[in-house]
Amino acid sequence: MKLWTTGSQSFKLPKEQHKYMRIAIDIDSTLHHYWDILSEVSVRRFGIELPYDEQFTWGITRLRPEQLALCIDESHSDERILAGIPYPGAVQAVRRWHEEGHFVHVTSHRAADRKRPTAAWLEQIGLPFDDLHCSYDKVSRCVELQIGLLIDDGPLNLAAALARGIAVATIRHPWNRDLCDEEDVICAADWPELERKLTPVLVRQGTGVGAAN
Repeated sequence: MKLWTTGSQSFKLPKEQHKYMRIAIDIDSTLHHYWDILSEVSVRRFGIELPYDEQFTWGITRLRPEQLALCIDESHSDERILAGIPYPGAVQAVRRWHEEGHFVHVTSHRAADRKRPTAAWLEQIGLPFDDLHCSYDKVSRCVELQIGLLIDDGPLNLAAALARGIAVATIRHPWNRDLCDEEDVICAADWPELERKLTPVLVRQGTGVGAAN
């Protein structure tokens, strides 16, 4: 096994990962700004706005569970998925990582039948990937694929990945701000900053710095 560290935490990587990182990347609020889409659907359906700046927790309490489920389903329609606009720098960063030889696993809390339009969107925006997974259990799939780094916005996913020894990074949002401040999470305001912060992690992975035999 190989060890590398970020901050106070050490992460074990399988032998086959010594040269290249296996990276899992979330979609909504990670590759593109999803919150405005969800809020727009909520306003149109129920007259309830979901202010981004006031969403300090992962739970959405302004909507009843059944209302939220309907809004999420509509926000993941084929048309809305294909209309998604990537964050500036996101596609370019992932493309560079893939060209360097890193494994890219795209993962999303979307229904399984959303995989086809999601794949079409990734192709449309030119984002390369080796594996695509749409389900409600991201971290288990990450463990199966021996993922070394998860980029996600959800505090529960980030914490679960950390508990499994997976390094984590995120775009900073109101709902994950506390986790960024308290836990060993690589946080950035945008994708250019996130790529800069992750470069030493990926370089270290490739050069074997910190390897333990």
